[in-house]
Amino acid sequence: MTTPAERYAAFRQSQAESGPALTSFRGLYDFELDDFQLDACRALEAGDGVLVAAPTGSGKTVVGEFAVHLALSEGRKCFYTTPIKALSNQKYNDLVRRYGAADVGLLTGDNSVNGDAPIVVMTTEVLRNMLYAGSSTLTGLGFVVMDEVHYLADRFRGAVWEEVIIHLPESVRLVALSATVSNAEEFGEWMGEVRGDTSVIVDEHRPVPLWQHMLVGHRLYDLFVADEEGRRPQVNPALMRIARDEERQAFSRGRRGYSRPRRPGPPDRAAAIERLDAEGLLPAITFIFSRAGCDAAVAQCVFSGIRLTTDAERHEIRQIVDERTAHLPDEDLAVLGYLEWRDALERGLAAHHAGMLPTFKEVVEELFTRNLVKAVFATETLALGINMPARSVVIEKLDKWNGETHADLTPGEYTQLTGRAGRRGIDVEGHAVVQWQPGTDPLQVAGLASTRTYPLRSSFRPSYNMAVNLVGQVGRERARSLLESSFAQFQADRAVVGIAKQLRRHEEALEGYRKAMTCHLGDFEEYAALRRALSDRESELSRQRGAARRAQALRSLEALRPGDIIRVPGGRRAGLALVLDPGLNSRGDGPSPLVLTIGKQVKKLSPADFPMPVEPVERLRIPKGFNSRSPKDRANLVSSMHAKLGDRDFGKPPRVRDHAAEDEEIARLRKEIRRHPCHGCDEREDHARWAERYYKLLRETDGLRRRVEGRSHVIARTFDKVCGVLDQLGYLEGEHVTAEGRRLGRLYTELDLLTAESLRAGIWENLDPAELAACVSALVFESRQADEGRQPRLPGGEAQKALTDMIRLWAELEAIEGDHGLSFLREPDAGFAWAAFRWARGHNLDAVLGDGIGGSELAAGDFVRWTKQLLDLLGQIAEAAPANSKVKQTAGKAMDALRRGVVAYSSVG
Repeated sequence: MTTPAERYAAFRQSQAESGPALTSFRGLYDFELDDFQLDACRALEAGDGVLVAAPTGSGKTVVGEFAVHLALSEGRKCFYTTPIKALSNQKYNDLVRRYGAADVGLLTGDNSVNGDAPIVVMTTEVLRNMLYAGSSTLTGLGFVVMDEVHYLADRFRGAVWEEVIIHLPESVRLVALSATVSNAEEFGEWMGEVRGDTSVIVDEHRPVPLWQHMLVGHRLYDLFVADEEGRRPQVNPALMRIARDEERQAFSRGRRGYSRPRRPGPPDRAAAIERLDAEGLLPAITFIFSRAGCDAAVAQCVFSGIRLTTDAERHEIRQIVDERTAHLPDEDLAVLGYLEWRDALERGLAAHHAGMLPTFKEVVEELFTRNLVKAVFATETLALGINMPARSVVIEKLDKWNGETHADLTPGEYTQLTGRAGRRGIDVEGHAVVQWQPGTDPLQVAGLASTRTYPLRSSFRPSYNMAVNLVGQVGRERARSLLESSFAQFQADRAVVGIAKQLRRHEEALEGYRKAMTCHLGDFEEYAALRRALSDRESELSRQRGAARRAQALRSLEALRPGDIIRVPGGRRAGLALVLDPGLNSRGDGPSPLVLTIGKQVKKLSPADFPMPVEPVERLRIPKGFNSRSPKDRANLVSSMHAKLGDRDFGKPPRVRDHAAEDEEIARLRKEIRRHPCHGCDEREDHARWAERYYKLLRETDGLRRRVEGRSHVIARTFDKVCGVLDQLGYLEGEHVTAEGRRLGRLYTELDLLTAESLRAGIWENLDPAELAACVSALVFESRQADEGRQPRLPGGEAQKALTDMIRLWAELEAIEGDHGLSFLREPDAGFAWAAFRWARGHNLDAVLGDGIGGSELAAGDFVRWTKQLLDLLGQIAEAAPANSKVKQTAGKAMDALRRGVVAYSSVG
């Protein structure tokens, strides 16, 4: 323990090490900053960029807020970027409370508030678009904070983060805030190469300790307990016993004939919440990897009569809910299940998932952070979103549907989910609870809880929009070298370093092997090559003959009929047999005939039993009433076989001929080998062994060389292919960006090239606003689940014709991409077209949601999200379309028609 005097001395020293900006900044907080926060702030004040990697809830954003403070004190601008609009809105409100609305702006796809302010919060895509457009808003920019920078691993959007980091002016200091990743030093080293001096601050200490538990039935167990000596933690023996007992019970049920495992019933979520409440572990977030599961959990808890709030809290909840939803029309509230939702909230219960209306989600977030809602059932998207910590986090299952299959949670995902447990300044400790399911392995849970492997992997690749913007700004060669500086190429080069070392070792060994096989009579390398060619030719010939024999054997099996007596050439079932059923309907590699062997056994054969074609040696009529299960019937039929065949001797099965002796190439090679001087060497076989090693290592070396070539300059090679497509289509002419290319440069969407080509082809010229909304929706919408059996409902007339033309255009572009070795453009998805069309035509929310997508009702949150993405792209199209194009005006009208009701609401303020 330190004395008060020592603590005061440490405080004075800490103050002395802080610059004036940090000293004044520390005065804004009523708590002392942690060491990692101080280290990052000092590095920033000293002129470095910083990368801060620390657990969720540790206070990384304090470093971002210091960048804002530093920018204002130096009279410069600071942009604060976030990956999602909800986070941008939250951070905007935080900064307005501290600095006032006059000094803080917000720029997202939905909102533009005070964009020229010295502090502007924005989504990362907005900053990327500014950089490419050369926006005047960048003037005076001194700092950029990139919150949640680990998003650069995101498969769909991650490239945006790298584009910003690479293209920001050198004078801008970058503050990158990341979750705990296991390769922070590697990421920081790359940032140092791209941005200049960068301090890497890694803090793995959780400010609130996390305790791990398992909930088995109604009982809560600690996952880890101290060992017998009271030192090292070990997996709780009680949990191991439960797992063993469960396994024994399952085994004994199987022994008694009940081998089918019992399907687990739906989890008793109400009982779980009551147990957490009794243990003092609320508020809690329960992660359920299904939207329907989250809604069902709330319904179960309401039905069971749970009430977690006091009368005063219920009154406060109702006031907040009514106030936050006052802007929504009554008829829409009825469609959205408002009364049931509010009733659950007043009980302290809520769901949180992407299918909910954004307003509803924001209310849940506000009530939870105010400790009015005590139990939230959420999908994993909450773990990546806004600041919403809890005392406890419950994980219902350790696997989730990833769009293709049920995959186990990774340690990184487990860490991300449980990172929300423990509220700094409120809770002494946080709690992670895994619910027991049949087949749960406590060791697997312990592995997830104790592993901290969460590497950051780049998902960067050049796009068509990126290519025209870069070529337009800096030319093709400079653009190529800029892309070579991406984190993706940095990681690929890192991997190449190890492979290149191995390649050098192989090349040195090859030289040694070459010397060891030197022969005084001649060129042994040449002689070994002849032997290798002979061996390869013999193998090739053997494969060809084998394939031909197998094909002949299959054809002969297909010709068999019941009653054929055949000879099985080899294996355990060798000998004579009578065909009972040719087995032509068998699934697999070919017919599987059912036969009666001469030993009176009924066996099913496979094509593998016939290395050569089979021909019937005789035929025998099978009696109509023959029963293959009757020993007597089998014996009688075998007796008939003996009588039919008599004493005939069929001899040995024919041997497979050696066709190698007839092959001209083999004959030529053998002659050359015998003529070669090295053939007469006494040490020939010793040399040959070294040659064998040489060629084996040479094959491995060639493989390594291909791997090095495949990873070197991979981003630049992809960029060259992208430019090849753009050259062919007339968007680029060498170093020059054409007028069409400049239009493409203003379209920031996954299907950028298809959007530009649709504009150029005039596909949308004759559409009205609702029809245009329907067609453009196919460029932003992507079904959550593939449902190939269902055709989406489409508007008729011009819209249907335009959608057909867009699909045809996509097919042409896909073929062009294929010629250049690319596959970037997914097929347009018209699943949202009918909903967009109906909403733009003025139909009410009930009708639009009820029509749904592919026969399933459309969730309000999905509807709002897709409509806002559609609005964003329509805005880009309106800006990019030629001045004389009807589309320019139609897109503006479509936006006006779509921006109403639940879509028009903004959560800022």
